[in-house]
Amino acid sequence: MSTGRAVWRRLPPRAVDMGLVALAALDAWINLLGEGTPVMWACAAAGSAALLLRRRFPSAVFLLTLPMTLFMDVAVAPIAALYTLAASTRNRPLLAGCALLNATAATLLWPLSDAFDGDRTWTLVQFVYTLATAFAPVLFGQLVQARHDVARRLVEVKEAREHERALYAQTVLARERAQMAREMHDVVSHQVSLIAVQAGALQMAAKDPDAREAARTIRTLSANTLDELRHMVTLLRASGGKTTELTPQPTLADLQQLIANSGIEATLSGELPPGISTTAQRTIYRTVQEALTNVRKHAPGARADVHLWHDAHHFGVTVTNTAPTRPTVALPSARHGLIGLRERAELLDGTLTAEPTPEGGYRIRLRAPGRPA
Repeated sequence: MSTGRAVWRRLPPRAVDMGLVALAALDAWINLLGEGTPVMWACAAAGSAALLLRRRFPSAVFLLTLPMTLFMDVAVAPIAALYTLAASTRNRPLLAGCALLNATAATLLWPLSDAFDGDRTWTLVQFVYTLATAFAPVLFGQLVQARHDVARRLVEVKEAREHERALYAQTVLARERAQMAREMHDVVSHQVSLIAVQAGALQMAAKDPDAREAARTIRTLSANTLDELRHMVTLLRASGGKTTELTPQPTLADLQQLIANSGIEATLSGELPPGISTTAQRTIYRTVQEALTNVRKHAPGARADVHLWHDAHHFGVTVTNTAPTRPTVALPSARHGLIGLRERAELLDGTLTAEPTPEGGYRIRLRAPGRPA
């Protein structure tokens, strides 16, 4: 970034607006000195001072500055107001109409009774010239708006890629854990089980008390080893969703913190029955987590509502988001999120549905049977 741009970005917006007001007032003074009427000076003062409100009311400020173009050759205030309007709206027909209005006002003569006297061809040429001049701030404002959109999209793409890398790392870790669990279960536990069986047989057949005691010790150690092995396999298979992982697993108590850190506008309502299993709590947490992630990736600017519910025979969670308020952009995705959520729902003998809403948003609903006491 250049030094000039860095200095410009550090200027307070109010200081920039005050500078534009001063420049517009100077422009009016140069154009109207010696020939301005009270009406002209009043219009110039109102148009110049209105620039202080250009960020909050761009359309109204443009209309207030428009009379200045009737009796000024080059008006700073209308051009600044037109640029602000173009940088703050995506309504292209409105911008085209404002540019035409500006060019028409600049082409007319003051007083208006003289506007249609003289050479019509020159009037048309002047209109085309002023129209091109009016479109310049419009195009520049749209360019600045597009630049801000691209910068915002780049940030979103970067965040999405970091999230995808983290998910991929977790997927690789889960795959390695599952493979290790299978190997330990199929090989190690089989061999240790054989040792325990042989030790039991030796204990029953041995006649020497020392040999019988040694066999009993071997059998006891083998049984303890199998118990520890089963516990370790359970931990390694944690990514499958039926058991706890090596790190503390999230529960319903962590939902509020998840929503607060989601980076989107989201609300939490409803409640679940007391006493639901840890697996069910974790499944609901992961469902909400994936739904909020999808909202952030694929529906920029949307709001989300997380609703916990239960009835006599079922309980679950519904996450509904509104339509995006900003243009979406194609983001990289492994497309495993909803598949993983459906697998977790199946572990609860439940279902997971994901569908668009009539309002243009999206809804994810987890429904599981049972109402624990």
